[in-house]
Amino acid sequence: MADNNDFDVADSRREYTRGGLRRADLPAAPQPLFEHWLKQACEAKLADPTAMVVATVDEHGQPFQRIVLLKHYDEKGLVFYTNLGSRKAQQLASNSRISLLFPWHMLDRQVIVLGQAERLSTFEVVKYFASRPKDSQIGAWVSHQSSRISARGVLESKFLELKQKFSQGEVPLPSFWGGFRVSVESMEFWQGGEHRLHDRFIYQRDVADKENGWKIDRLAP
Repeated sequence: MADNNDFDVADSRREYTRGGLRRADLPAAPQPLFEHWLKQACEAKLADPTAMVVATVDEHGQPFQRIVLLKHYDEKGLVFYTNLGSRKAQQLASNSRISLLFPWHMLDRQVIVLGQAERLSTFEVVKYFASRPKDSQIGAWVSHQSSRISARGVLESKFLELKQKFSQGEVPLPSFWGGFRVSVESMEFWQGGEHRLHDRFIYQRDVADKENGWKIDRLAP
């Protein structure tokens, strides 16, 4: 435990003064606002603006989180790629419910997504895999993600072995590598505000609204 001379995390605080979010500024659907915020995060040169925390749950109800890069988004959902033997992929195979979090701290913003994850088609996976740098393609072959290994040297030796093997021609898609599309059921936009009076708006699917399909509510901070 920390003594009285050590830094106290309870004293770490600041005011959020970068601006507010008003209902009049919200589009009818969440995608345009998400795209706008993501573009601003990229323009602000944040480190890894496409990084998102991916949360899944195992068969015992234990949540797990990790950071993954967003690779595509459209009206169908948000896409990421992974080893299909990884812990997250195995958990999604038994429970497709998922949560995503974009933590854009430097802009005093968060975006939280709840939804269902579904496997991408082979065509989509092959198309993206072919666009990756060759060393990244080889890296996908090397790592049996989430499995236990004795030392980093095991990975490095395997990488060099496969780099030699695939030195000529294309690197084939591993059968154990794929991706997921997260269909959005709700998307919350959080904008920090002064005196902890943050602005929070949540979009939720509304099947009764045939025109827009989304219900928007302001949440207390």
